[in-house]
Amino acid sequence: MPWIYLIIAGLLEVVWALLMKQSQGFTRLWPSVGTLVFMAASFGLLSLAMRTLPLGTAYTIWTGIGAVGAFLVGVIVLGESLTPMRVGAAILIVAGLVMMKLSSSH
Repeated sequence: MPWIYLIIAGLLEVVWALLMKQSQGFTRLWPSVGTLVFMAASFGLLSLAMRTLPLGTAYTIWTGIGAVGAFLVGVIVLGESLTPMRVGAAILIVAGLVMMKLSSSH
């Protein structure tokens, strides 16, 4: 179960990052409220995952899912640039996540 909590927490991080962008610096009410709600849910699930998983593993994977997810949402939804260097950086993040998972005893 902790891995499921962690994956969902990472996906919720992507949602709140997108909503934060749409809030335009917390000047728009509903995207701002959504940011806070999804942020709280993401942190809550991360804390549940950390009951069992090591801090370094849980936090690294949570931020990695958020980083790569936000990158993909930025490119696909917001039309941000897709350059070879940005793709390479995302690949390195994913490789690090895989290594972190493989190194975990959980």
